[in-house]
Amino acid sequence: MMKYPVNEVFQTIQGEGSLTGVAALFVRLQGCPVGCAWCDTKQTWDVLPENKVSAEQVIQVDGTIGRWADHTGSSLIQAFKDKGFTAKHIVLTGGEPCLYDLTELTNDFIAAGYQVQIETSGTFEVKCHDSVWVTVSPKVNMKGGYKVLEQALVRANEIKHPIATEKHIDELDALLNDIDVTGKTICLQPISQKPRATQLAMQVCIARNWRLSIQTHKYLNID
Repeated sequence: MMKYPVNEVFQTIQGEGSLTGVAALFVRLQGCPVGCAWCDTKQTWDVLPENKVSAEQVIQVDGTIGRWADHTGSSLIQAFKDKGFTAKHIVLTGGEPCLYDLTELTNDFIAAGYQVQIETSGTFEVKCHDSVWVTVSPKVNMKGGYKVLEQALVRANEIKHPIATEKHIDELDALLNDIDVTGKTICLQPISQKPRATQLAMQVCIARNWRLSIQTHKYLNID
């Protein structure tokens, strides 16, 4: 059974994208080399051996110190039951979850009756069960130097792009130039909810019939 480095697991409400408002179990994986300047989970970047803890120490706890534990799909499902979690939607996030082959993990979750969403930067190949809802939030020209992969964009059900300026719209247009977006949901998400970014996102969403994604969890002060 494949083991995955888990930073934290918690039950909350999905705050972003087209599934905003859905009760969700967030499974945050440790490890990310992408290097986004505005990342709010930088504690997940490094998988440091000295920060490894026991499996129960990452369930419904504060993950901000960067600790992590090995978990399998079955051990996570058992942890959900032990904690009495009731949400049936699982969000695999990070870090960068697609650093890992998520096929076995997502198969386990779906076989157990959960629906699954992956949130990824699109810089690593997406490997998962066919029914998984894949949200690609393209990270372009980040410090890590990784390119957004065509495979990830094609696999995406939803493309949720963080923006602050017109340059970010241009970057998205360039990424999608050769991608068939039929049936895909395209969301613009203002970086840090700044007023100018929010106004720009609204204008473009209206003009193109795209969708505005606001980080509602930050307004609600929840994880």
